[in-house]
Amino acid sequence: MLPVLRPFNQTFPTIGKDVYIDPFSSIIGDVELADDVNIWPMCVLRGDVNAIRVGKRTNIQDGSVLHVARKGEASLEGYSLNIGEDVTVGHKAMLHACQIGDRVLIGMGAIVLDNARIDDDVILGAGSLVPPNKHLQSGYLYLGSPAKAARQLTSDELAFLKRSASHYVKLKNEYLKESAK
Repeated sequence: MLPVLRPFNQTFPTIGKDVYIDPFSSIIGDVELADDVNIWPMCVLRGDVNAIRVGKRTNIQDGSVLHVARKGEASLEGYSLNIGEDVTVGHKAMLHACQIGDRVLIGMGAIVLDNARIDDDVILGAGSLVPPNKHLQSGYLYLGSPAKAARQLTSDELAFLKRSASHYVKLKNEYLKESAK
């Protein structure tokens, strides 16, 4: 069984090397997945009215929804969705037209809205809400609705951000081997 990759307005998704996309996910339109990205069951990445870019070794976990803002509505250019490298997006997260740096963990069920920006090396707690235009600065744990800095990240937590992404790269490699049988 193959994942659903489909064009929109004659723009096809672009998939890097060694990418795993679960067959029960949908990748639509102007979406670029860099090398070693992994997309898990029931995810939707809908790049129909703007672009979605996902950096190397990033994982988008089960049930997550990624979308963008149309050009001319929120702003002249709308808002694309850009996710950096080594990012872990937890189960059922919703990312809408925002900017996510490198080595970020988005907790399960978290919501990040239009034109929000999350710097590198951030943990956003499960169920947190990042409202439109909010900026989360590097090196902090953010919690709540709306999300607020709870405290600085420890050195162990900072190291965990990279380990989390590495774990999912190893897991997706096992899935790729299994699907090649």
